[in-house]
Amino acid sequence: MTRARPFALRDVELLDGVHCRTRDQMLHLAREFPVDRVLAVFRANAGLDTRGALPPGTWEDFGHPDERAWSEADYPGPGVAPTASLLRGHYAGHFLSMLSLAYASTGEELLRGKANEMVAGLAEVRDALAATGRYSHPGFLAAYGEWQFSRLEDLAPYGEIWAPYYTCHKIMAGLLDAYELTGSRQALEIATGMGHWVAGRVLRLDRARAQRMWSLYIAGEFGGMNETMARLHRITGEPSFLRTAGAFEIDRVLDAAVEGRDVLDGMHANQHLPMLVGHLDQYDATGDRRYLDAVVALWDQIVPGRIFAHGGTGEGELWGPADTVAGFVKRRNAETCATYNLLKIARSLFGHTLDVRYADYAERASLNHIVGSRADVTSDAGPEVLYMYPVDPGAVREYDNVGTCCGGTGLESHVKHQESVWFHAPGQLYVTQYVPSRLRRADGEVTLRTRYPRDGKVAIEFGLAFSGELHLRIPPWAVRPRVDGVETPVPDTGFVTLRRDFRPGDIVELDLPMPLRLVPTLDDPTLVSLELGPTVLLARDDATTTLQVAAAAHRRLDGSVAGHTTDGDLVSVLGRTFEPAWSGGDHRYHMYLRLADPEIAFLGSAPGVPDRHDSDGWSFLTGLWADGGYADVGAFFTAVHRGVVRAARSGLLSRDEAVAVFMAATASTLDGPPVPRRGVIGPDSADVPRVTRRTSADGQQVEDVVQWSLPADVGAGDPLPVVRVEVTGDRAPSGWYTRGPGFAVTSVSSATVEAAVDEGAWQPATGVIALDREGRHVLRGRVTDSSGRTVHTTREVAVDTRPPSVRAEVRPLGPSNVEVTLYADDDVSGVDRVQWRTPETFWGVYQEPFTRALRDEPQTLEFIATDRAGNTTPVQRVDLPPRR
Repeated sequence: MTRARPFALRDVELLDGVHCRTRDQMLHLAREFPVDRVLAVFRANAGLDTRGALPPGTWEDFGHPDERAWSEADYPGPGVAPTASLLRGHYAGHFLSMLSLAYASTGEELLRGKANEMVAGLAEVRDALAATGRYSHPGFLAAYGEWQFSRLEDLAPYGEIWAPYYTCHKIMAGLLDAYELTGSRQALEIATGMGHWVAGRVLRLDRARAQRMWSLYIAGEFGGMNETMARLHRITGEPSFLRTAGAFEIDRVLDAAVEGRDVLDGMHANQHLPMLVGHLDQYDATGDRRYLDAVVALWDQIVPGRIFAHGGTGEGELWGPADTVAGFVKRRNAETCATYNLLKIARSLFGHTLDVRYADYAERASLNHIVGSRADVTSDAGPEVLYMYPVDPGAVREYDNVGTCCGGTGLESHVKHQESVWFHAPGQLYVTQYVPSRLRRADGEVTLRTRYPRDGKVAIEFGLAFSGELHLRIPPWAVRPRVDGVETPVPDTGFVTLRRDFRPGDIVELDLPMPLRLVPTLDDPTLVSLELGPTVLLARDDATTTLQVAAAAHRRLDGSVAGHTTDGDLVSVLGRTFEPAWSGGDHRYHMYLRLADPEIAFLGSAPGVPDRHDSDGWSFLTGLWADGGYADVGAFFTAVHRGVVRAARSGLLSRDEAVAVFMAATASTLDGPPVPRRGVIGPDSADVPRVTRRTSADGQQVEDVVQWSLPADVGAGDPLPVVRVEVTGDRAPSGWYTRGPGFAVTSVSSATVEAAVDEGAWQPATGVIALDREGRHVLRGRVTDSSGRTVHTTREVAVDTRPPSVRAEVRPLGPSNVEVTLYADDDVSGVDRVQWRTPETFWGVYQEPFTRALRDEPQTLEFIATDRAGNTTPVQRVDLPPRR
């Protein structure tokens, strides 16, 4: 069913480059983290010796001290059963996958040995559970009892249970990775037993009951169970496993996709993305085209309409409205698990279709989100990865995530960066990403050498004979690429294809020009990301409000930005310093910028004319650069003429100002003109400016004359008024006003001046207007002159004058310990951090509920919370009782 396949991990060696940083850091963890710690929750559940090992922590922790490994028959019931850490076991599955992937990538026997040790430990646990005779099948394996699965069949909600089949999938996926990548027959034996147990549970359910189960928020999340069961069917040939894969489907999602309906708004992204990975495996196994068509349709609903600049999706794990990016920038965007699964889908869809857009997405997301999700540190204890990779103004990357879902997928992601670089088919070799790597085949090697993404020069060195077609992906931003020094047109396929008899010693050189681009969000052309070639750049700034930049005077003809400088991986331009999204840094950053040019300007020239906006937010500059850039200067001049006439007819430019814009556009150096240009206003009313080349008597080119036309009725009358919105009050370093500001709308000419806030009614603007509303607001101003012409302007302002609301919860854990949970809420700017201390400690940042040992005397904990605006609560106190 596939048109091209990726090479196996063992066939591709990752060479020195950007991706190596995170690979090496994660391999260190794989070598150092004890297997006993990962197995601890399983052994405790089975009543086996945990060997003194503590589990990884957070979600992957021991259950409640009074919890038991209940079967479905002896579960005490909701509200009675003491439970905790109900997702435990999932992280072990990811850890086993990491060890197996890392072994396949490196060939290190230490890693295979640890994988075998894990598999043996899981087999011991499985046997201990089977020996009790309490469970429905001897293949059952989990770090808790079977009760969660039976309670799901009774439609128990999240809270009582926590996604039991999600955890099952991770364990089974880890075992199958161990089988396929390290050769562990024992791993396959355990996974096969689990498969029979799963089949026994789900195949007896009627379809309607299963659909209700899978529709439960979080509780019904089954990860990639259909992928694992289809994979187990491929390995074993057991028909019941393929039928079981078909039981893990959500009919309403599949039906809507095939029918072309978008039902994703409000759905849990990563509850459904792994299912799509499985549907592609089901397509391979059955040939049922409905699976492939559904996945393609769903992909089109997600990419690009729900994708942020770095490739992430969702907010708080949920999808938002279709074709909404700028309008969905919030506090908890872009769960890394979702991107992990989108990359799996992209990889498979490319193999099935050879459509370059899947490879384009894979580069964006794997480089910027996945590589950037790993902190640039070395750790023996945790993956140091991101749960969310936020995109809101002044975001901070919160690394660590031991035991979480994204901590688990992060274990895997960084030891398999080479998985989607090389694809092959008979007589075909595809290079889809420019990651330094070496492809090893039985008859020799092919080496990809490059500093990409730091520059665009790539060399493909053949150390073997290959007769066929070499396909080189050309990223969509790479204009006029050169192959072996020759500028080469790019076909619609997005690949340049070389048909040759390659011999050892042959080198193919590819040069990809890497422009610096302002890339608009699809629903707001004024909110942009700054991207250098494949790299999304993050502006370093401590403000937590949207940064504004004036970019028009820096734009080249193609829309790219001129005048940047570099210092290592840092980029300086537009008066700011940027770092790559793949840096793994810890600075507060801005992924999106607001274009805000007070005056019309071009590269190399400026007419000194305000860029006024109409009531719909349109201005000359927003219209001019809405499509990104121009193929030639003639198209640019035509767009300038069209925009000037529209602006003048709308009252945004006077006639003199319109002429000044024409002359400034003529004098611009945005296209690097070979000769000077001179502008004139012609007598006619042509829609397209005419360019005439003047030469001297001896045939030398002297100048280009650009003849512009301006109808007599356009822009007649006095110059338009200029309107400004000025905010009074002190703004905090965060960019927020922490005391209520005021604002005034002013004009330099005699006119009627009005003001409004957000979509509120217009009112006369006299003096300073108090703004007593919390939150982010758009202050609007408009002036109307005596001729009835109206000019608009806006200014964004953020106000948060109150600290977060806080509370503490203390839960007894037996006679000697308590669990302390600190809550903070701020629905305006959002909570930035919670800190706590005791008399004998300093202030520490709170992240997860923690256990505190009780003493003979009462104890007092203090805590505070700070929001992103900079407001901090008074010190709060929590009194802990003495030990009983």
